[in-house]
Amino acid sequence: MTTDLTYLALTALLTGSLWIPYVVAQVASNGFLKAENYVDPTPRPVPLWGKRADRTYMNAVETLAPFAVLVILAHVAGKANAMTAFWAMSFFWLRVAHALVYLLGVPFVRTIVFVLGWVSLLGIFWEVVK
Repeated sequence: MTTDLTYLALTALLTGSLWIPYVVAQVASNGFLKAENYVDPTPRPVPLWGKRADRTYMNAVETLAPFAVLVILAHVAGKANAMTAFWAMSFFWLRVAHALVYLLGVPFVRTIVFVLGWVSLLGIFWEVVK
């Protein structure tokens, strides 16, 4: 498996695991779900870190799709190279950093890390279209 695809798999695993802190916040704040929670989907209150955990997960889901499309396009088009591997690796580690600073509520750094992740997407895009 190429480096690009390896980092796509790792990013998918990270994204698929970021729901866990939100569920921990829900259970810690409200206990386990009861039968009525399955009927009424109204979110139960959680502390601020729990709300950030939910947004961290949603943000990861939102950025996974363009990353996956670009990595797969690079692979299928035969354009995967050392630069796409670098950008894919960068994207993954920036997503790890983004999740940490988002969960911890670190202002400004979160935005910088997010933008750098977007630059990683642009890097892969450039390698695909050039």
